[in-house]
Amino acid sequence: MTSELVIDVREKEISIALLEDKVLVEYQTEPRSASFSVGNVYAAKVKKIMPGLNACFVDVGYEKDAFLHYLDLGTQFNSFQKYVKQVNSDRRKLYPFESAIKLPDTDKEGSIASVLSVGQEVLVQIVKEPISTKGPRLTGEISFAGRYLVLMPFGDKVAVSSKIKSGEERARLKQLVQTLRPKNCGIIVRTVAEGLRVEELENEIKVLYKKWMDTVEKLQKNAVRPLLINEEETRAVAMLRDLFNPSYENIYINDDDVYNEVKQYVSLIAPDKASIVKRYTGKVPIFDNYNVTRQVKVGFGKIVNYKHGAYLVIEHTEAMHVVDVNSGNRTRGTNTQEANALDVNLGAADELARQLRLRDMGGIIIVDFIDMNLAEDRQLLYERMCKNMQKDRARHNILPLSKFGLMQITRQRVRPAMDVSVEEVCPTCFGKGTIKSSIMFTDTLENKISCLVNKVGVKKFTLYVHPYVEAYIDKGLISIRRKWQMKYGLGVNVMASQKLAFLQYEFYGADGQFIDMTDENEVG
Repeated sequence: MTSELVIDVREKEISIALLEDKVLVEYQTEPRSASFSVGNVYAAKVKKIMPGLNACFVDVGYEKDAFLHYLDLGTQFNSFQKYVKQVNSDRRKLYPFESAIKLPDTDKEGSIASVLSVGQEVLVQIVKEPISTKGPRLTGEISFAGRYLVLMPFGDKVAVSSKIKSGEERARLKQLVQTLRPKNCGIIVRTVAEGLRVEELENEIKVLYKKWMDTVEKLQKNAVRPLLINEEETRAVAMLRDLFNPSYENIYINDDDVYNEVKQYVSLIAPDKASIVKRYTGKVPIFDNYNVTRQVKVGFGKIVNYKHGAYLVIEHTEAMHVVDVNSGNRTRGTNTQEANALDVNLGAADELARQLRLRDMGGIIIVDFIDMNLAEDRQLLYERMCKNMQKDRARHNILPLSKFGLMQITRQRVRPAMDVSVEEVCPTCFGKGTIKSSIMFTDTLENKISCLVNKVGVKKFTLYVHPYVEAYIDKGLISIRRKWQMKYGLGVNVMASQKLAFLQYEFYGADGQFIDMTDENEVG
């Protein structure tokens, strides 16, 4: 199996697509200005104590207060609080972390009111992003994740991933890291650290420890609360940190800055794979070129078709996700009803496992498979689903089919499920029901080009339109495109973009910057 990462960087958002054998399996998009991401560390203040929940609400700067449960404070919460006070006591000289005193562990049976009070400053980290009407979920157990290791300030142990099965290798890694770990820090060794040399482990420990000290330094120098004191790496780098594996053949990026960031990171963690990071310079939109746009449009609808006419119906509710499996118009004359049901269900299990990763669906998922009478067929379906979900990095549990033929799945949820609208809003009428004559659309475009060339003074640019419109503009020996180039210069370039609606258009300058040519009367 080959894996490719395609990163589409735009002015307002960044989108990342993971392709396995050219099939889209993971897709993430978020605003470039997004905050409150998992891993961000804040110096915040307690807003409200909830003794009944044994929890409190914390102001981290989000419109909804963040939630912090007593059991999420961590065993070393008292040590963190004492150190924060020592750091804040002197704004000129930093209190050395090596000299920090570790206090006894917090009582597991204690109450939130005995530890925190309203207005108290706390050091917290986001473990779950805001979802729907809920604010972020917090922890008081601060950690810094790297490619191979996780550094935990005030920790006192070295733990090795249970997925490393070799007892000899586990002992080797534990001994190495034990000698390298900084004072007052615990370390978790991740699965990908298996077989690493001491130099690589030492370098990552230094990087993570410096990140912690930079966090402390920012805490000391700024008195404003709430304050973001450590921000998670860029989305592209953060995803690479978790996903990167030697099977990656290519990483395509259409932006210079992100390209340099990713190139630098890959060179750091896998110098021999630095050449797979490639700058995409084609005129065709990067997602269109690698068939991502089409797969997104097909894969994110309410109805998802898969082999031989069968399809899934996926519904999202506040409490859970519900999936219905339908055979559709699928017919196999030689097969019995039971064999046909099994075949449809096995195909559904394959597609559903992909959909869970693609949409990042979390929480409770209920799947209504087609009824099967044979116990061995139901067991085969359960085993197939378990096998398909092995590739999923999120923690999950799968139960065998119930008496009603339902499969229950729980999947870790750390951010909202991907909800990509595949319906196109009319870019001309914006729902009003009436539009200008579509045959006049090319005249409208020419007026825009004339304004851009003659009034604004932009001689070189690219006009992106729907593929059907682009085909019409390119039609004939002396096409409309050729006429425009003869009239306004060869700098006029027209390209197709699959993400645009039928009568939608976008102008981009020679430097790739978006040019807004929308009139007031076109906004609705």
